Amino acid sequence: MERCDLGGRPSGPVWARRAGPAAPRGLIVNIIHSVQGYHSKTIRFLNVAFDSSGDSLLAGDRQGNIYLFDLNGNRFSLVQRTMQACTALAFNLRRKTEFLVALADYSVKCFDTETKELVSWMRGHDSSVSSISVHGSGRYAITTSTDTAQLWDLDTFQRIRKLNVRQSVGIQKVFFLPLSNTILSCFKDNSVFAWEFDTLHCKYQLPSPVEGSVLLYKVFAVTRDGRTFVAGGKSNHLHLWCLESKRLIRIIQMPEKVRAVRHLEFLPDSFDGGSNKVLGVLSQDNVMRFINIETCKLLFDIGSPEEGISTAAISPNGRYIASVMENGSLNLYSVQALTQEGNKPPPSMFKVVQDGSKCTSETNKLIMKVTPGRSEGPWKSKGSKIQTRLLKLQENAALENKENELPGGLNKKRLRALLKGFGEYPAKYRMFVWRSLLQLPENHLAFSNLIDKGTHSAFVNIHNKYPIKSRKLLRVLQRTLSALAHWSAIFAETPYIPLLAFPFVKLFQNNPLICFEVVATVVVNFCQHWFEYFPNPPVNVLSMMENVLAHHDKELLQHLIKYKVTSQVYAWPLLETLLSEVLTREEWLKVFDNIFSNHPSYFLMIVVAYIICSRAPLLQCNQVADFEYFFHHRNNLEITAVIKEAYRLMETTPLDIHPRRMLEDFIPLTKGQYPIFNKYPKFIVDYQAQEWERIRQDEMEYLKERQLAHESEAKAEVQKAEDEAWYQKQKLLREAEEQRRKMLLEEEERLAEQRQRLAAMKRELKVKELQLLDASRRRFLNYQQDQLQMELKRLDDEIARKASMREQETAAAVQDIELQRMELESQRQLFEQVAQENVAKAEQKRTDTDWRLQVLQRLRRDDQDREKCYEEIVKLLHDNRVREAELLKAMRETEEKKWEDVIQKEAQLGEEQKVAAAADEHRKQFLDDKINDALELAEKLEREDGYFERPCDLKAGRTARGVEVQQVPRSGNICLNDLSALVQSPHMSLDRRRELARQERELMAEVRQLRQRLTSQARSRHPPAHFPATT
Repeated sequence: MERCDLGGRPSGPVWARRAGPAAPRGLIVNIIHSVQGYHSKTIRFLNVAFDSSGDSLLAGDRQGNIYLFDLNGNRFSLVQRTMQACTALAFNLRRKTEFLVALADYSVKCFDTETKELVSWMRGHDSSVSSISVHGSGRYAITTSTDTAQLWDLDTFQRIRKLNVRQSVGIQKVFFLPLSNTILSCFKDNSVFAWEFDTLHCKYQLPSPVEGSVLLYKVFAVTRDGRTFVAGGKSNHLHLWCLESKRLIRIIQMPEKVRAVRHLEFLPDSFDGGSNKVLGVLSQDNVMRFINIETCKLLFDIGSPEEGISTAAISPNGRYIASVMENGSLNLYSVQALTQEGNKPPPSMFKVVQDGSKCTSETNKLIMKVTPGRSEGPWKSKGSKIQTRLLKLQENAALENKENELPGGLNKKRLRALLKGFGEYPAKYRMFVWRSLLQLPENHLAFSNLIDKGTHSAFVNIHNKYPIKSRKLLRVLQRTLSALAHWSAIFAETPYIPLLAFPFVKLFQNNPLICFEVVATVVVNFCQHWFEYFPNPPVNVLSMMENVLAHHDKELLQHLIKYKVTSQVYAWPLLETLLSEVLTREEWLKVFDNIFSNHPSYFLMIVVAYIICSRAPLLQCNQVADFEYFFHHRNNLEITAVIKEAYRLMETTPLDIHPRRMLEDFIPLTKGQYPIFNKYPKFIVDYQAQEWERIRQDEMEYLKERQLAHESEAKAEVQKAEDEAWYQKQKLLREAEEQRRKMLLEEEERLAEQRQRLAAMKRELKVKELQLLDASRRRFLNYQQDQLQMELKRLDDEIARKASMREQETAAAVQDIELQRMELESQRQLFEQVAQENVAKAEQKRTDTDWRLQVLQRLRRDDQDREKCYEEIVKLLHDNRVREAELLKAMRETEEKKWEDVIQKEAQLGEEQKVAAAADEHRKQFLDDKINDALELAEKLEREDGYFERPCDLKAGRTARGVEVQQVPRSGNICLNDLSALVQSPHMSLDRRRELARQERELMAEVRQLRQRLTSQARSRHPPAHFPATT
């Protein structure tokens, strides 16, 4: 036996040498996963799953390692480490490299075997997931736990639906049926439900098993074709269900060793067409037995009580069986080596059916025991007698099948049997069945030619007569009716053809070709002889229906005749609308399931049956309007009873009045081209068409003339409207002109008022300007007065400073005089000569006199200079007043040059001040020159009289005079005491000095008085202006 130990290898070969078909017990390889270390151990495998091809399988162990085994390439590889034990695996997804694994944390993950990456993570279960079922397309999956089942979309990995159940009723398993869109759910209370995958509506529920076979289902299996369902549990019985008939067809009794079934799975066969016959049954003794469910023969088994099987999986191609053993290893078996009957052609499909022996219990009839060699069943064959009967039946059935064969592989006889059993066809396949029953040719080219002719003139304005809300439906109806009119001219003139075609247009609005051919087939077969009395209703058809009604219900017919209700009132409205006015959609579809499945006369019988079934309300009517209302509106009538009544009428109506005698059998439309339909009075239709054409032409001419009249009227109305608009415009213009004139007058008045206000504002501005000028002039005069006061204050300060200096100089002079006196005294003591003294005295007097004369002359000159200065000041003040007047006049003349004149006057004033400063400087310079001349004269006189002095005294006096001359300020104001300080006479006494001081004080007082008089005169000449206060 080949053994493969995965160990810690991530990849490697599965077997060194593959076992052949003669391998012992069919075992190819035994795979274990051992871990070497301080404590060596074997990691148990838990689950295994094959891919859709059957050549690769996945195996998950307790530690969450997922291994991929490539049986064709003899390679294994570690594709994922989930670190959790896996509880279920699925490897048949649409993307071949992806797989689903359910883990111990109740989650489901999707991984990729190539990239080894996580694709998605799905959560939602509250308990461990026991199974994963994948749809045949690989795009959906169902995960099942004990409390819920969840449906997933494997493209988006989003949960679509969740199935919750009560705690008392747990879930055993939920899975997809193969080759169908059905979901099977199995619960712990033995209930089995089938659900439609698209709508998730319950399709059916399997009935409870028969008495004596109560079995709690635990495990389930379905054949590959989805027709046979097997269930097992804690018993050695297996229940076989036929899902098509929803019946328990067989109970298989396993050997006595089997007390419970743990796992069920069918073994695929390449020749059984999906109806698998070999079933693998894993029992409580860990042995998996494979039996034939038809013969109940035990074929082979795998495993043993010593080497027991925990779970198993069979490859979809039926070549391999992978089983997880109780010891945790993984065994791979070859089915070819296990079975000797594998891959054989199937037996004959013909089987002999024989009545079995009567049994006391129905359960005993179904139970078949599994035997090692041959099958033991409840039926026995009688041999050649039954075979002869079968051959005769086959010969008769060949002819019937040939007549009842329909396109699409259907049989008309079987469809009728199905219809009688269920009353209608399945809604999902109804349109397909109708197309097969009507044998539509699907002439695409011929239909395209009819459509290419465009909309027929008779149905151009169909929306006015039939205002259908859906534009698509109206367009399909218009195209279908136009195609019918182009096919045969009678349909353009038939007023009820839209009512007849509309139900089929609504059904086949997405397929115009099928819609047209269904309507054409109905007209050709089920509307026979309708157009022979055109444009009148089909009197012949109505007469046939009246005969049938008279035969089956004379009382009702007499009642109708009594109130003058003809067949055109009670039958024709139902015929021309195909019963669509009085039936609902479901009822109408059910009725036409039966109409299309029977002879065309059945349609007339349906109408008569509807009338007969409505006899109770009809017998209560006594007004024609009531009858008309009844046959144009829906009524409370059981349609199943109407259908059964129609079948009764078909069977019990005598042949001489039966519509079948007048109506032909069903004839489908011909392929390639549609047949010619001319079963109508052509001359009437042509005449009517000509009349319609003539009327249409007359109508066109009338419409043209009316259009011209409307155009002329419209032009007249337009011209009238234009004239009215022109007159209205002129009126509006005149009104606008008047309004503009009024507005201009008002504007002129407003402008005059504005001008007045502007003039007032200008006057106010001028007053304000004058006030501002006066204020500026007063400010300027105040500024000048302030300047003069500051100048006078400065002069006062200068005079005070000079006075203080004079006092200091006087004190110094007194001291010098005292010293000189002392010197003179000393000289007088030295020179006692009288002559000299007299001469000195005379000379001193002459000198004093000369100096007095000089001083007086100087004072006069100073007074003259002061007078000149005063005259210049007066002249400047006069010039300033003149210039101020001129400036005021200039400012009044123009407002723009106001500030320029001020600037100019300020500049002129500055120049005049500069001139005055220059004149003052010139006067000062003149006084300095005069003082210097006086000093020089004094020095000259001293030199002339120097014989009275000693050389040292002359030197000291010259030095003192030089110091005094340096201390004389450069000012134009010279006092008398200044001169007395310059020339020191040795003969000047103290009284003389006091006299000079007194004179000087008087002179200063006169100067102050003169200043005060000048100031008062200036104020009296130029009084300050007072302006009224402005608001």
